[in-house]
Formats: sequence, structure tokens, C-alpha cells
Amino acid sequence: MSSIRSAWKILVAAPILLSVALAAQEPTPAAQGPGAVKPAAPVVPKSYPPAQVQSGRDLFRQDCSFCHGRDAGGGETGPDLTRSKLVTEDVDGDKIGAVVRSGRPDKGMPPFDRSEDQIAGLVAFIRTQQTRALTRTGGRKGVDAADLQTGNAEAGKQYFEGAGGCATCHSPTGDLAGIASHFRGLELEEQMLYPKHAKSKVTVTLASGQTISGTLAYLDEFTVALTDPAGSYRSWRTGDVKYKVDAPVNAHVELFNKYTDDDIHNLMAYLQTLR
Repeated sequence: MSSIRSAWKILVAAPILLSVALAAQEPTPAAQGPGAVKPAAPVVPKSYPPAQVQSGRDLFRQDCSFCHGRDAGGGETGPDLTRSKLVTEDVDGDKIGAVVRSGRPDKGMPPFDRSEDQIAGLVAFIRTQQTRALTRTGGRKGVDAADLQTGNAEAGKQYFEGAGGCATCHSPTGDLAGIASHFRGLELEEQMLYPKHAKSKVTVTLASGQTISGTLAYLDEFTVALTDPAGSYRSWRTGDVKYKVDAPVNAHVELFNKYTDDDIHNLMAYLQTLR
């Protein structure tokens, strides 16, 4: 799904059996009255070339399985795509392609730069999985740990210290020390891509010119408040001061358009070594 994001055979028996069952319930022409309306033909799920499904599966497992599961049936953080209304209403990739390319940053999904052929492959795989789900029983499957261990840790370390700019805010021996022991699997992936509960910093400038910095404790259109280094809570009316908020999560969001597939997998591999 530029990048974060292998063989399934198409299930043919289910559509055929479904068509036969529906056809058996339809009245024969002789049994219909003169003014009867002919029933609509049963809708048969679309099938796709095996090679296209295979390519879509490989790409899906590379970019999407760490949230949506290996079979698109959902993971701990990503929804079950086989039950998705958007997937059902998709026509030749018009909806799936839009989400893949734009992402959903508010939900932690980065955008992915993918060609028309790649989008078509993803659609083929996801829709085929949706067809398979019609006959599958049981609940949603979790994400295979192997999907989160495909990167190169050394390359991830180089990205962390260099092109990714991670080392300007984080330290493997400081704030990230032992992070792989506190967060595992998808929780660690979430923290990397879109950290939750990341504390923002704020600097308040008083009318006198004095500046006071601390951890942002509260902010609305009327009040700005912080907790200073001594642990004291301080607040001001927003109309009486100037303030600047430094939200760490913004730096992570800005990386969404810069990550490549290898960057995400390699960085994840490196973070898993910080125990």
C-alpha cells in the first residue's frame, strides 16, 4: 500500500455453489405469470488471475500485514478488510487505491506510492480474501510475529542515526532504552509510526519577556498550562501570553511521506534489539 505497509488460490467452488443454490430457488418460466418480473441474476464474486492475486499477496504482506494480518482478516490494530464496506464498494481500485495513496494519518496509516498495477494486485488479493471469508469460520486472526521481523537491524540503526533523523530526538541508551521489552510486536510498531500519549513541550512567553518551559498540561482557546521542571502546575490566559507547542508526534507524521518499505522494516528490526 512511498512505502510502511506471499500464495493464495482463488476459491471457485463457493461462487459456483452459491449460484446453483440461488438458481434452484428461482421459479421456472412456466411457473411465472404473464406479468411476472424476472428475478435478477445472482451476483457472482469476481475472480482474478492467479498471478495477479499472488503479486498482490506479496505486496500486501510486505506493506500491510503488520496491521491487517497476513490474510487481510484484521490484526490487533488494523481492521478486518474482508468485512470492510469500502472494500466491498470498491470498483477496480477506485476506493482502495485512494486510501493506499493518501493513507489515514489520524489512524496511524501512512500513504504508499503504488503503481496502477500494484493497486490492481492489492485489490485482487483483498477481494479474493473477502470471497474466501464467506466460508471461513472463527474470529479475526492475529498478526504473525514473522511479519515484523523481516528488516535488517544494522540498516535500521544507520537510518536511525542518519537519514531518518531519529537520533536528534531519541537515544537508544536514553528514552528508548529497553523499549523492546516494554512494547512488543504491533505495540512497538505503533510507537514507531504514530506514538500515542507522547508528551508535548510548550514554551510560554510572558508580557515581560520572561519565558517558561515545561510539559504541556492543558490547552484550549482560553487557557494554556504546563508542568514545569520542578513539578509545579502553572497556567495563563492565552490572550495574555505567547506560547509555542512542540509536539513530538508531528515529527513522526512528517516521516510518513519519506519512509520507504525498507526504512520501516529495517527501523523496526533495529528497535527490536533495544531490550
